Amino acid sequence: MTDITPHEGDDAGNDLDELKRFVVAHAVSQNLPADHYAPLLDRITKDAGDGPGSWAYEWIRAGVELDTAGQTLTAGQYFVMGRFPYVDGPGRARALALAVDAFDRWRKGEQTGIEPVMVDVDGVPVRIWTAGLSAERPRPLLVITGGIVSPKEQWGALLPQITSFGLAGAVAELPGVGENGLPYERGSERLLTAILDTLAGQADVTRTYLLALSFSGHLAIRAALADPRIRGIVGNGAPIHDFFTDAEWQRNVPRVTRDTLAHLVGVPADTVYAHIRDWALGESRLRALDVPFAAVTARRDEIIPPSDAEYLKRYVADLRLLEHDDVHGAPAHLAETKAWSLLAVQLMRPDADPAVTERLASAVEAIRRAGSAR
Repeated sequence: MTDITPHEGDDAGNDLDELKRFVVAHAVSQNLPADHYAPLLDRITKDAGDGPGSWAYEWIRAGVELDTAGQTLTAGQYFVMGRFPYVDGPGRARALALAVDAFDRWRKGEQTGIEPVMVDVDGVPVRIWTAGLSAERPRPLLVITGGIVSPKEQWGALLPQITSFGLAGAVAELPGVGENGLPYERGSERLLTAILDTLAGQADVTRTYLLALSFSGHLAIRAALADPRIRGIVGNGAPIHDFFTDAEWQRNVPRVTRDTLAHLVGVPADTVYAHIRDWALGESRLRALDVPFAAVTARRDEIIPPSDAEYLKRYVADLRLLEHDDVHGAPAHLAETKAWSLLAVQLMRPDADPAVTERLASAVEAIRRAGSAR
């Protein structure tokens, strides 16, 4: 097991109150119990370093307790939260190493069928998690990617469910996130093309679908514009245009988002928006998108401006939209979003099993009825 000994560091601190507020959405997305992580957050009194009371130490301590009790997968999610929002010193580096180790032990011990694959991207090896690969019976492929703060271990446990739908699955990280050592730059969509190239022959990559969360939705659109093997995209809270260009909106974007972007891109925080301004997807690019796009948006999104959803409505030809009265990522609507997103993938597939599609459609309706009753 990875070393869990704390090492004091001198890494600069983030805004602790902001971190506590935003990490809750990620904890909710992993079904972590609030009565367990809320006291943990109360124990955190400093962001930097790796000693008692620090961000990394307290998440790691709770994760180790869960791991010792045999709850390896849940422990791994606590380690994931310990490296939130990105590795900036020894504490968060330790948390990331523990998260990867816990996921690796869980997927082996539970015989999940999840296997690692190394993808070469311009000479840089990038590890992804996969399931359902077969040279004898290659299946259509679903690639799942998280946002700028989500390592692949946060979403890897979805893979067994994906294979139950008759799909091969892969979970990857955005460049610069987790173990992915690539730089995050304007041409980063080549990561997705490299994944398809690597898995060709073990999956039917000519029928690839992307489940792209948050910022990876932007990457997915760029990839689909260049790679005809991609047949559909499901996104959630993707930046499209005004996030990259609207200086007034950018002034109010949470510091954690700005600083994380700057870290991944490799520029000072006060220059990051100027650096990524030309990443915006305008009318001509969106009109050129010739595959189905299903998008989840949040009316109170504090990161993505509402005008970006309007760009989708105006210019994307084949658009299915789910709008929530919620904040970024719609954490209060997790169950509906998950079922709706998987249903959206099924509806894009001409080869989808009708029984699976009907089951997911029924699940979405049941969740909505339950919500209305409340």
